[in-house]
Amino acid sequence: MIINNVRLVLSDEIVDGSLEVRDGAIRNFAAGASLLPQALDGEGGWLLPGLIELHTDNLDKFFTPRPNVDWPAHSAMSSHDALMVANGITTVLDAVAIGDVRDGGHRAGTLQKMIDAIIATRHSDMTRADHRLHLRCELPHDSTLSLFEQLMEKPGVSLVSLMDHSPGQRQFVSPVKYREYTQGKYHLTDRQMDEYEEQQIALSARWAAPNRAAIAAHCRQRGITLASHDDATLEHVLESRDLGSAIAEFPTTEEAALASHQLGLQVLMGAPNIVRGGSHSGNVAAHHLATLGVLDILSSDYYPASLLDAAFRIAADETNTFSLPQAVMLMTGNPARALGLADRGQIAEGKRADLVLAHRHNGHVYVKNVWRQGRQVF
Repeated sequence: MIINNVRLVLSDEIVDGSLEVRDGAIRNFAAGASLLPQALDGEGGWLLPGLIELHTDNLDKFFTPRPNVDWPAHSAMSSHDALMVANGITTVLDAVAIGDVRDGGHRAGTLQKMIDAIIATRHSDMTRADHRLHLRCELPHDSTLSLFEQLMEKPGVSLVSLMDHSPGQRQFVSPVKYREYTQGKYHLTDRQMDEYEEQQIALSARWAAPNRAAIAAHCRQRGITLASHDDATLEHVLESRDLGSAIAEFPTTEEAALASHQLGLQVLMGAPNIVRGGSHSGNVAAHHLATLGVLDILSSDYYPASLLDAAFRIAADETNTFSLPQAVMLMTGNPARALGLADRGQIAEGKRADLVLAHRHNGHVYVKNVWRQGRQVF
């Protein structure tokens, strides 16, 4: 296959030219147009590496599209997968919550069903994107460690993140923000909220530290990439570094982001944060970290279409020094490197032909075609 008349978004430059794919890999690319008549006309669009998503909660909404609605697993997985590739995402780490009982047991009830669907469809070639597992470990629960130990050997486990969403620290330093978020989501009365808040603080004090140490030790032993989550202080970052974290997910303060970047952790922020212009929780803005040069990876988090949109927004933002190739690396080469996936994330000879053809219309950038290992999937 030859894709002609495109702007090739390489790691450090954009080249007007063409690209050849053979046996699922990029064989070569060149400046200038191909003269072969069978070449696909890219109509002057941008040809990017397939996007790599490290932390998406998107799968949940398909398994439970409405409260108390339990959707068939393979249908849910198929719909989720279709949305991923339609937004240019060819490698997906589906985040599943372990030890998270905030939804009244809903997430715990669907956990095994989701994991089984990810593994089954991955091995039967039913999905268009490459799906892997991201185990999100909510530390302040007595069941978290035992659940993790049951799941850590599952095929496709590629990332583990350590989370503590209890009030008074990390994402929820502000008690007002915590109460607004929790009461708004779970419709708790003030009395119920008081009881819930007290319970979460007690659980964190009992379980967070031992679970953090034990799960991190398992990851080091098995070579699973480890991520911190919502680090807010230098002490948090130093602890994450000492535990062996490679990624700092969603640091909540400038201090934590700067320290993480300086200590070699890849700073991951949400692409919705870029698109919306700030954090919905009142924490540090991703575009501010871009201006400081400490933004390394973007994740679509809860909105898959935000990834590609965010790349072009960052490149157009004059307050930072990101070129379009550098902005695209935030969701291609950098996450691939963080996971040790050396076969993808760049347009380079020998890399997987995971490719996205994007166009712009009236200022909006949209996905026209997507290929995974040279096979068109959108």
